[in-house]
Amino acid sequence: MPYYVLFDTETTGNQDDDKVIQFGAMIVSQNGEVEAYDELCSTDVEIKLEAMEVHNITPDLLIGKPKATETSFYKRLEELNSNENYLIAHNINFDMSMIEKEGFVNSYQIIDTLRCAKHLFPQMPYHRLQYLRYALELYKKEQKEAEKYNITIKAHDAIGDVLVMKLFLSKLVTKCREIYPDYNPMEKLVDLTKTPVLIKTFRFGKYKNKEIAEVAKEDPSYLNWMRTNMDLDEDLKYTLDKVLA
Repeated sequence: MPYYVLFDTETTGNQDDDKVIQFGAMIVSQNGEVEAYDELCSTDVEIKLEAMEVHNITPDLLIGKPKATETSFYKRLEELNSNENYLIAHNINFDMSMIEKEGFVNSYQIIDTLRCAKHLFPQMPYHRLQYLRYALELYKKEQKEAEKYNITIKAHDAIGDVLVMKLFLSKLVTKCREIYPDYNPMEKLVDLTKTPVLIKTFRFGKYKNKEIAEVAKEDPSYLNWMRTNMDLDEDLKYTLDKVLA
């Protein structure tokens, strides 16, 4: 019987030397039982001011807290680390990179709700979790859900984000059943996570709102410059490679 491990991290920053300072997680069993985790953890890496500005976690809050690997959630994460279970996060590559720094070696099936959102809700201009929270009216259901597990909802707080992600996962499952009725929805979400997204239009820059395929015809040198010089996500790299080919 599979477990579904939804998690989020808050960190000292987003650079190579940064570390986890908070885990938020909800582990859902096949029969719907939920384990909720909201744990701060200590590290010897200094919290960057830019990170504090986002998550409001200050060094004094980490005094006396366990290391990441000593938290209850991390121990449970390791216990359930099997291919029959699912590990789920929004922009999971970032969170995976953080737990890998703690020595985690993954055996779970992976679902990235961010990439799945791009596949299943392509009409949406943005796929950030907080944008989806309002666009899909998840905020109307979240308080009732939070009260079940004694969770306080705050933006850019690990456990609050996980609660929103759990509600969004239900939307993804429903959408999968609509679009791919012959597939197991969770297995399809794993498959979509592995499939890069072909992006239609630019969301930023001098060609914002223009179709990328058209820009490739009109100004391929700019796209080649972007591909070489900018730190692009995997989906935009995939798209530029496709249109430039």
